[in-house]
Amino acid sequence: MKNNNEHSMRDFYILWSTQSLSQLGSAVTGFALTLWLYEKTGSALSTAALTICTYAPYVVMSIFAGALSDRYDRKKTMLVCDALAAAGTLAVFVLYRTGCLHIWHLYLVNVFSGLMNTVQQPASEVAYTRLMPKEFYQKAGGLQSLSRSLVSIANPVIAAALYGIAGLDAAIAADLISFVIAFISLAFFIRIPDVPEDASNGGSVLQLAKEGLAYLKQDRMILYIILFMSGVNLISSAFSAALPALIIPNPRGGNGVLGIVSSCSGAAMVAGSLIAMLMPAPKDRVRVIYLSMLFSLGTENFLLAFSRSPAVWCIAQVLGWIFIPVMSTNQNVIMRNTVPANLLGRVYACRNTLQFFTIPVGLLAGGSLVDHVCEPFMAAHSGIFTLLFGNGKGSGAALMMFILGIAGTLHCIVFGRQLKKFRYSDADM
Repeated sequence: MKNNNEHSMRDFYILWSTQSLSQLGSAVTGFALTLWLYEKTGSALSTAALTICTYAPYVVMSIFAGALSDRYDRKKTMLVCDALAAAGTLAVFVLYRTGCLHIWHLYLVNVFSGLMNTVQQPASEVAYTRLMPKEFYQKAGGLQSLSRSLVSIANPVIAAALYGIAGLDAAIAADLISFVIAFISLAFFIRIPDVPEDASNGGSVLQLAKEGLAYLKQDRMILYIILFMSGVNLISSAFSAALPALIIPNPRGGNGVLGIVSSCSGAAMVAGSLIAMLMPAPKDRVRVIYLSMLFSLGTENFLLAFSRSPAVWCIAQVLGWIFIPVMSTNQNVIMRNTVPANLLGRVYACRNTLQFFTIPVGLLAGGSLVDHVCEPFMAAHSGIFTLLFGNGKGSGAALMMFILGIAGTLHCIVFGRQLKKFRYSDADM
């Protein structure tokens, strides 16, 4: 048994490290495209639309994608999805190099890449789960958060450097190289154990998808956590749309400062990932999730709203993101310990739909409110508003941050009353 676990953990480490490298490459391209698009349009909404296009497939296809991941070979599913997503990135590279790249191309490619990620993500979550023993779940969740954190730190700096020195094509080339490494590693060096035959899945894709939803209706604890996080994602995605509009036009900001400030959130998540890996199993994981989000949403937005200092922006990012890995690790431990193996892909996919459908909504709302409500409002008003949120382009984004701070705090307080009905401890399993 020990040897099997060692072999599984070797495969887990290979999969985790190479997929993390590929995620870094994709994130570098995404950040570089944001810089390129903002230079072309100067609009928070147009840049937010890139991410909207990426997340929109979650709303439409995630439930069915989870059924596919439970029914078909997960390794092949991951390889096919990664290859097709890389083909989309290659198309952007060719269009850019030939001078034919237009904004609508980026939106179309992001929709396609988002669709591939929609199918790949639940398959990869099940793959990670199959490659480790249960006692490793919390540490693995911390490692996954750590890699996401390192990506958050590195990708803005790398993207800004590559974009500034060699243009968009350099960032895309780095993305394609990281894809090749991850693809070869998964194809030739990793074996993902199958779900035991007595947990195999029959029936149509639609029937399998319905089973995932039916499980969530029965497990009210997981459903309430997902719905709570759906509201958090609505607010945080509106924040993501407003952040470039706050920093780039500011006299003390710009692309480089945006990269540094964004990297601070990654640094905070590195620290948070270490906390998640090293902390003992909490007595109540549900309470940890709720309190983590209350602290995050109740600090960062207000600091960004009232400050025009890059140093304070960095501090705000640290406070807002340090407990995100703690939250996500505890949510993943609850799901991996609670959901049966044969349903895990479907339930993760249903979670993706319910928890992440608010991200494109929040990005659209955040970008629209900054461009069409908050910026015009600040241009037409002075006095106390100028004192609080500054003046000129970017002051509307500061006002938006204040609104999001209020909304986030109220959401946590109101929804927290429902979450207090539930309690989850590993000792109860």
